[in-house]
This record gives sequence, C-alpha cells and structure tokens, in this order.
Amino acid sequence: MTDAPPQTIDIEEFSRLAKAIEAEVGQVIVGQHEVVRSVLICIIAGRHALLEGVPGLGKTMLIRTLSEALDLKFSRIQFTPDLMPSDIIGTDILEETEDGRRAFRFQEGPIFANLVLADEINRATPKTQSALLEAMQEKTVTVANRTYALDSPFFVLATQNPLEMEGTYPLPEAQLDRFMFKVHVGFPSTTELVTILERTTGSDVAAAQKVAEGKQMVSMGALALDTPIASHVSEYVARLIIATHPENDTAPEKVKQFVRYGSSPRGAQALIIGAKVNALLEGRFNVSFDDVEAVAPAALRHRLLLNFEGLAEGVNPDDIIADLIASVPKQRE
Repeated sequence: MTDAPPQTIDIEEFSRLAKAIEAEVGQVIVGQHEVVRSVLICIIAGRHALLEGVPGLGKTMLIRTLSEALDLKFSRIQFTPDLMPSDIIGTDILEETEDGRRAFRFQEGPIFANLVLADEINRATPKTQSALLEAMQEKTVTVANRTYALDSPFFVLATQNPLEMEGTYPLPEAQLDRFMFKVHVGFPSTTELVTILERTTGSDVAAAQKVAEGKQMVSMGALALDTPIASHVSEYVARLIIATHPENDTAPEKVKQFVRYGSSPRGAQALIIGAKVNALLEGRFNVSFDDVEAVAPAALRHRLLLNFEGLAEGVNPDDIIADLIASVPKQRE
C-alpha cells in the first residue's frame, strides 16, 4: 500500500485496534476465536497463513471478512487444475503504442494486492502452486527477466481442503515452510451452528465495517518486532526446534518414532514472532513461555514431516508437538 516508514504506535493503541478487528470479524464469523486470533497474528506480523478444513466451514468467508475490516487492496484467486502461473503473477502483452509501434507491456496479475486470498490452493497443480514462492518469500514477481516489487503490506491467506479429499495436490514442502501458521478450522458446536443458521438463512446479510488501515497494520507489526524477548525464552525456542529432528539426542520418543524431517529455522522464526504478537494481544510487552506454547501448534504442525510409520498410523502432528512441549525443558539443564 505504501513504502513510507510506519508511524509509531503504543501498546494501548495496538490493543485497541486488535480488539476492534476481532470484534468486527465476530459480527460475521460465529465462534472460531482461536482461528481468528491465529490469522490476525499472521496479518500483524506481515506473514502468510494456511487455513485447512473441509468445505463449508467459512474459511473463505473469514478471509473476506478480514479484508472488509482492513482498508487493504484485496484479491481472490480461485485455484483450479487448469490455472496457469501467468494467471497469478501476470504476463507481458503485445500492444500498439500511440506512434503505431508495437511494444510489450506487463499486465499485472491478481497477486498484485495487499491481501491475497489463495482459495483452495491445493486444487492447482504443483507448477501453479510454485508460482507463489517468489512472491511469498521475496515479495517480488519476476517475468521475462524483469522484477516487479509488490506493495507493502503483502500477505497470502490460503485455504485448502484436507489431502484425503478428491482432486487435491499436496503443497511442496518448500512452499508449506513459507506459511507462518497452518490453522485448522474445525466444525462448529451445536450452539454456534444454530447462530450460523440464524445469520445466513434470512434476508439480512452481515458485513464487516473497516476499522483499521494498512499503515496501522504495518505499525502494529513494527511494534511486535520491537517487543523484547528474554534470552532464556529464545533458547527454549531453539531447543524446541532442535528436538523436532529425530536424529538429535534431545528428541522425544514420538519424534524419533514418527518424524522423518523436523522443522526448519523458519519454524523458530514463526515461534518467536508469533509469541511476540500474542504477548501484545494479551496486553504485555514481554514474551513468556506461555506465548511460545500458545502459537507452537500453528507454527510447527506443517513443518513436521512424518515418516512412513507415522503416516500409516495416522499420527496427528499436534500430538507430537504436545509431547515436545511436555518433554523439552524450559530452562537449560
């Protein structure tokens, strides 16, 4: 949206804006408080989020509602098997100039937005999925040896159906690693389902109002990055990540038995940044062990690659993460 330096913001304003966003989203989305909080953490951090759940749980509606609550340029890409990379990033088109000559002009694709909804991302082929890699990591797009910068802020919020469903392609590990969080969207409770029916089967359609803008989100992210974290908390994060690797002596038994590859250093970065934002959302300007544990499942579940035994037994990565948290000491032994 702008490359100008972010304006300073204090923790009180941070808390006010965050509560306003969550409250406005709650006017449309019923329940799913943990999902909303996780996605909001990614947005504040300026990172990407992957939402997984069966069709019909409101994943797309949640992201669209967030785009309505934030004054950001929004773009939706519906991923299908026939989608091509140029349909996402854009392409050079040949057109006639005013002087009668012909020249190539770059036609921007839908990736040129602040908030990009990659809907059902795992229904496209791996070739098309990989078109997002450069944009997600470098926040640039390269076409015909020319590099185009994307506006700031920029983040991809992607939805996907479980891999067991027909017509899905698993995301490459390199692309999964670029999502800060993988968020599970569960089925609503009976009470929540009744409320959903009341809101969606009548003539009145709920819509969110804009309560924050792009500059404010950039400022909130800058405050999060400046939030101090004690060395013993950072060391705890490092021990957690190292313990995800089965060949390491500190790895718990479940990791050694069911994990093929552990988390990359991006997992540690996601834990630290996510814990910083979570602390601010709780009204604190320091990061605790509880903040790390609160974001650990979303930050690590897609970064643990199960081995054949783990896949065959249907092991849930969240159970492995819970075992990690229980077994890795918070203080150096």
